[in-house]
Amino acid sequence: MENFEELSPLALAFLGDAIHTAFVRREVLKGEKEKLNTYHTRAKNFCNASAQAKALETLENTNFLSDKEKEVIRKTRNTHNKHGAKNFDEETYKKATSFEALVGFLYLSGNQKRLEEILKVSMKIETK
Repeated sequence: MENFEELSPLALAFLGDAIHTAFVRREVLKGEKEKLNTYHTRAKNFCNASAQAKALETLENTNFLSDKEKEVIRKTRNTHNKHGAKNFDEETYKKATSFEALVGFLYLSGNQKRLEEILKVSMKIETK
């Protein structure tokens, strides 16, 4: 996509949410064969605001992010979003949205290797 850097942070998050969900579902399916409900239960442990916020915190606390990636996150956190998460506080929701925007940005930039690195972090965090 040309000029993807001109997209709003929330547009990047919209795409990033879908990319993250697809990645998690793919990883969940790599395990043992399960019933569909079991796959769903395992995937939702990673595809929620709390897990995404924890993934972002892990990335930020390990100096794993480039300056450009930090800029995408900063812009997203500073973007006003009139829609909030129903089950999470505003700070958690902003972090999760920032993580999704980062994923969307990396996907559109075509840097598959870096995208996979970031997404793998999201699968390594402890969930409920």
